[in-house]
Amino acid sequence: MPPCVTEYSYLVTSSGHPTSQLRVHTTALSVPLNLISHLDPSDPQLWMREGNGIAGNGTALRLEFSGPTRFRDAAETWRRIAAAAHVTDEVRATGTGLIALGTFTFADASATTSVLRVPRTIIGRSDGAAWVTRIRTADDTEFDPLPTASALGSEYRLSLRAGQMSPDAFRSAVADATARIQTGELSKVVLARDLVGRVPVGADLRRPLVDLSLGYPSCWTFAVDGLFGASPETLIRSENGVANARVLAGTISRGSDGERDEIASIALATSDKNLGEHEFAIRSVRETLAPFVSDLEWSEQPFALKLPNLWHLATDVRATLSGSATSLDLVAALHPTAAVAGTPTPDALRLIAECEPGDRGRYAGAVGWLNATGDGQWAVALRCAQITPNNTVTAWAGCGIVAGSDPDAELAETDIKFRPIIDALG
Repeated sequence: MPPCVTEYSYLVTSSGHPTSQLRVHTTALSVPLNLISHLDPSDPQLWMREGNGIAGNGTALRLEFSGPTRFRDAAETWRRIAAAAHVTDEVRATGTGLIALGTFTFADASATTSVLRVPRTIIGRSDGAAWVTRIRTADDTEFDPLPTASALGSEYRLSLRAGQMSPDAFRSAVADATARIQTGELSKVVLARDLVGRVPVGADLRRPLVDLSLGYPSCWTFAVDGLFGASPETLIRSENGVANARVLAGTISRGSDGERDEIASIALATSDKNLGEHEFAIRSVRETLAPFVSDLEWSEQPFALKLPNLWHLATDVRATLSGSATSLDLVAALHPTAAVAGTPTPDALRLIAECEPGDRGRYAGAVGWLNATGDGQWAVALRCAQITPNNTVTAWAGCGIVAGSDPDAELAETDIKFRPIIDALG
């Protein structure tokens, strides 16, 4: 029986200007391939969880956005790009056809650019199915060949040191924020600090992705435009009119043995501070999604999500979309969530700008992908680091500050959240 093929073709513009039409061809592979081994060691492009996902090579199209309208501009530009593309999809599964990987900054005023990037070749696997998508512009005469697998390069280890915010400066910022919360200026703010280092010239950038995917298989392991990490928090995932989100807020370190671990889990689930922080976050997501949906479901009580190094309070949200909003439109509405900014959001953002000495860049922004119909998967860019062209690497970790937060305890929480990146690089 011949494969089922979907084809569509529309008008193309990029940022309002004519550009080469994208031609896309997805075909099935007989066996699933190891995604990371087929990546470019110097420029990995990856979105994966539990071995399933997509791995990109090369660049067919790269779009940059900045400022407060970056999400909206990206969504509108992608509609035009996707509408013009000529797509042949013989697989028609999640992650097939035309795909753009994306990473967006946390702050409107960030000096870092937000990016949508269409690879030239994408290898994918999901639930036993496997495929390759080849993408070219109309100016190209040939699709690229299937990337070959290659062994990992030499091992390397690096130490990360305090960046623009030292531990003492972070403690001071937490104390100041707590005092202002107690006066009623705001209810919650998320403060972050950074660590910096330098990756060896010629380093195989797939190595930390292997460690992150093996150590945190239930997280989204990602690499987009130099940003890499393993995020436990699904910002939004939409497919065929249904959207899902996983809200995380409230954290405690794992116990050193089974008994202590159970005690830690119970302590988190009964902590007024953590439960209050989680309620801020889940309320924010519900209120933001409400205009886009006809039905919204969530659990009344959060559950304890177990990761290798910590426990999170988590709530899953499911929504039936009522209009034509794409996943990127939903990202635009949701960002920044109370889980990474605070409550009320405008007051929290002002306090973050006052207390944090540097630019977060893409940390705590959005990272993920979307397809030609606008469906996609996006996570909050957490447990991550950015590598620049000069081989500098910067990692971030933050925590929610509410009334009664202790500066030493919050600093210790950031140490816990740095562990995935520190272990992957060190």
